[in-house]
Amino acid sequence: MSEKKIGFIGAGNMATAIVSGLIREKTKLPQNINVFDKDEEKLEIMANRGVNCFSSGAELTKNSDIIVLAVKPQNYDEVLAEIASSADESKIFVTIAAGISIDYVRRGLGIKCPMVRVMPNTPLLLGKGATALCRSDNISDGDFEEVKSMFALSGEVAVLPESQMNAVIAVNGSSPAYIYLFAKAMVDYSVSVGIDADTALRLVCKTFEGSAEMLRSSGDTPETLIDKVCSKGGTTIEAMNVLRNRQVPEIIADAMAACTKRAEELGR
Repeated sequence: MSEKKIGFIGAGNMATAIVSGLIREKTKLPQNINVFDKDEEKLEIMANRGVNCFSSGAELTKNSDIIVLAVKPQNYDEVLAEIASSADESKIFVTIAAGISIDYVRRGLGIKCPMVRVMPNTPLLLGKGATALCRSDNISDGDFEEVKSMFALSGEVAVLPESQMNAVIAVNGSSPAYIYLFAKAMVDYSVSVGIDADTALRLVCKTFEGSAEMLRSSGDTPETLIDKVCSKGGTTIEAMNVLRNRQVPEIIADAMAACTKRAEELGR
């Protein structure tokens, strides 16, 4: 168990999920976790878990070895300006906001600090996250592994070059919304033919879970799994014909490209 102190500036859902994983898996003692948030209620919740609560981001930075910037992108300028005087190149900084680059944080702090850029997604809150990470060139392997393990406690992780971190937002960061839209359409149709919405949602959720497990463990490609469900002249092939004729695969690709384009526009 590392004795390095990890600090979170921001105590929202993502920070809470990461802290919960660290405490649950006993990879960090609560006394080695620091938190700051302007919301006193959030700090009180964290204090009740035994973690150290600080009155400012600068104070937290001074007393932490790894600092996770768990705030919204629009708040980064303010946070970086506040903590710059407490930052130095012995400290590791982690950004988890979409579009916030390693270079942007370094410029805001005025130092070439070791860094990890992270793109998590909301299922992290349930321990079922999918997280992409990239590292700066001056972070040690041990420190990078410690940061990576924080996210691995709550799901799947993948290491990418920073050049792909905006594109991956469409793959794991934003994509839960695509799934929810597909689920909503399936439930809405079910209701239209007289199936109870709660019953339909239960069946849809379990179908998604089972399908994901088939993709993960069957050894088959998505194309092969589609073929295995589609009997010639059967019902599934009729549904697939409609989806393909309406160019649903192309629509999904266009949506993901639009997501990436917006990430590039917002990127800093």
